Amino acid sequence: MISLEGYIVIAVVVLTIVALAKELMRPGLVLFSASTILLATGIISSEEMLAGFSNKGMLTIGVLFLVSEGVRQSGVLNRVAQTYLPRKRRKMVSMIPQIMIPVSIMSGFLNNTPVVIIFAPIIKKWSENLNLSSKKFLIPLSYATIFGGMCTLIGTSTNLVVHGLILENGYEGFSMFELVKVGGFIAFFGTLYITVFGNWLLPGKKIVFNTKSSTEYKDYYYDIIVSENSSLVGQEIKNGRIKELKGLFIQCINRDGKVMEVRKGTFDLQANDKLLVAGKSDRLTYILSNDNIKLSGIDLVKGIPKDKLKQYEAVIAPRFPAVGKTIHEFNFYEHYQAVVLAIHRNGERITSNMDKLKLKAGDNLVLLTTDKFVQNWGESKIFYLTSYIRDYRSTGTFWKKWLAFIVLLLMILGTTFGEFLQSPGSVELDMFYFASIAAVLLVWMKIMPHQKYTKAISWDVLITIACAFAISKAMQSSGAAEGIARTTIEFSKAFGPVGVLAALYIITTIFTEIITNNAAAALVFPIALAAAQQMGINPKPFFVAIAIAASASFSTPVGYQTNLLVQAIGNYKFTDYVKIGLPLNVLAFILSMLLIPYFWSF
Repeated sequence: MISLEGYIVIAVVVLTIVALAKELMRPGLVLFSASTILLATGIISSEEMLAGFSNKGMLTIGVLFLVSEGVRQSGVLNRVAQTYLPRKRRKMVSMIPQIMIPVSIMSGFLNNTPVVIIFAPIIKKWSENLNLSSKKFLIPLSYATIFGGMCTLIGTSTNLVVHGLILENGYEGFSMFELVKVGGFIAFFGTLYITVFGNWLLPGKKIVFNTKSSTEYKDYYYDIIVSENSSLVGQEIKNGRIKELKGLFIQCINRDGKVMEVRKGTFDLQANDKLLVAGKSDRLTYILSNDNIKLSGIDLVKGIPKDKLKQYEAVIAPRFPAVGKTIHEFNFYEHYQAVVLAIHRNGERITSNMDKLKLKAGDNLVLLTTDKFVQNWGESKIFYLTSYIRDYRSTGTFWKKWLAFIVLLLMILGTTFGEFLQSPGSVELDMFYFASIAAVLLVWMKIMPHQKYTKAISWDVLITIACAFAISKAMQSSGAAEGIARTTIEFSKAFGPVGVLAALYIITTIFTEIITNNAAAALVFPIALAAAQQMGINPKPFFVAIAIAASASFSTPVGYQTNLLVQAIGNYKFTDYVKIGLPLNVLAFILSMLLIPYFWSF
């Protein structure tokens, strides 16, 4: 029987999951609130609540944030991206692996978020130059970082969370490349799946290899107004085109509040018609210089010459100060000297009633501003800044790129072969040891600016992990984990340990699709441990399943931060992830069920 304390813990966990799924607060604050309730009810002690903040796994993640930021600042990732991308338009089956494989390798050793932040705008600009739809490549970019993260101990914070929980409970943790036994197969077959089926299942126009094709993919949209005295008044639009607007395809006309689709048929333009047009990124300059049309929102730009204006896109990060406020309430222009032309949210382009729309993390703002915006906010953590109008700038000097690469390589080698090295005194030559040395070297060699080192750390992630440890401890000590484990075993006992393994995997993968991956891993871990103890078997296969399932977030944009980032940048819909990602979830599950019992015996 589950005790009263156990039921309280279960109730707190359920409410925590609901709060995370509904995004009522930042994940760290949700889990801190939950652990505080457990502290207030006497289920955990102050020491148990604080133990997670001193956990080596959690601290290692914090140090690795610094290492990833140093590598990003060096510019080596920018250089790699510009080097390996295909130079010419080819069949998608050859371009996808060329993009995904290098990204997966890098993500095995670096935080996934900066990899996506750097690569996404480069890939979008690259796809435009080759007349390809970027929607075919940005979801694969995110999935590639997930594949790489599955393969190593440091590839994702989730692996380190599970590793830390294993050590805390007196078991032997993961080695540097232990998880590649499963993650490597998922990465291989996952990349193969996207290579073969991506052209059909991913959104965007299907890529047909034809050297004579002149099809242009117009991934940029502009809202323009036909001026009162415009020579366009009375001109005929035929199938969305009008010869006076070169390189622009008219999607629809908003006339006196009535929206008319004009992609088929003929229509006559009238004064003050509002047009949604599609074109390439260079069409902004053309629109600004054309006296017959006016870019919507241009009147809000105060005293800036038109030739200085550029269009940028910035994804709102959780630290953005106006989350929960409208553009009008926050007075966006006064803060950033930028006009919001449109907001992309969940695949929808919003241009009307924006002043009444409350901003939220993950919104993609289309901005009209100058280069000063990048200078002032390019390194800020309030935006995941991406600019598609200009070629992506090269950052870092030659020697900084090489030094950052060497430091990263030495960290990886040290972590991998540390057990064979002579330890100075009683120091353990583990991931924390080598990551700390790497972070300090990157700072002292001035590859990472020391003034901004605190900004490189995602404190919300660390608080989430530390508090998840406390909740995990409460589930164990209260008997809640034991009770849930007993139910899980009873439900799947006909299939033996493999049945319980499958149940734990499914529970974790469902959790990770609706809440954060780290929280999902920490909440399921005590259930897995209790199940293994009740069955009298080795818990290691269960721990591996949790680590893999918590990272295997492919079906929703909210389960993994990189999915959320590319959703905003690529303007994907929720259903786009379900279509391409659900079969991938099934593939990862099947491979895990076959490989985990093979490599780790019960």
